[in-house]
Amino acid sequence: MKVRPRILVFAGSSRTGSIHRKLARAAAAALMGMGVEVTLADLRDYAMPLYDGDLEAAEGLPEAARRFRELVRSHEGMVIASPEYNGSFSALLKNTIDWVSRPDTGEPPVAVFRGKAAALIATSPGPGGGRRGLRHLQELLEMIGVQVVGTQAIPRYGEAVDSEGNLLRAEDREAMARLVEEVVAAAAAKTVAAA
Repeated sequence: MKVRPRILVFAGSSRTGSIHRKLARAAAAALMGMGVEVTLADLRDYAMPLYDGDLEAAEGLPEAARRFRELVRSHEGMVIASPEYNGSFSALLKNTIDWVSRPDTGEPPVAVFRGKAAALIATSPGPGGGRRGLRHLQELLEMIGVQVVGTQAIPRYGEAVDSEGNLLRAEDREAMARLVEEVVAAAAAKTVAAA
């Protein structure tokens, strides 16, 4: 029996013209081409206040955080397109992880992330391709129990990505194809283990 895991794809940017939102769409298309069930989420649809323990104590988890947590919970894998801001990942992405990681009643902290598989992609105008930000994000995700199967940093996005987010260089397309195959395989293995 072939297992078809569910993969959640989103970008750590909410800017309308964000190249990372376009990369997320390209990754989702690659996954759909493999016959995988994909949810392409937009963090603009899940606006959350800055994490505040006093706010959580007084009002509980914001509705947007609850909805996004359920998306994470209902998928075995994730592909995150993460912009690099000042050598790290975005405050939007960190805030989302902080809220979503809060436990439901009776569960341990970060339970929603534990055991998930993830692939990380980034690009930038420079030669590093967002690599520094991916390192920070990978470290955070692994600390909260996510298996990061790989990363792809795409340098010089002006030469690498068209206006729709399509990868122009064959080596970048091949690297993304390998990366999404890896996350699907890891997520499928987790699906079988949980069955």
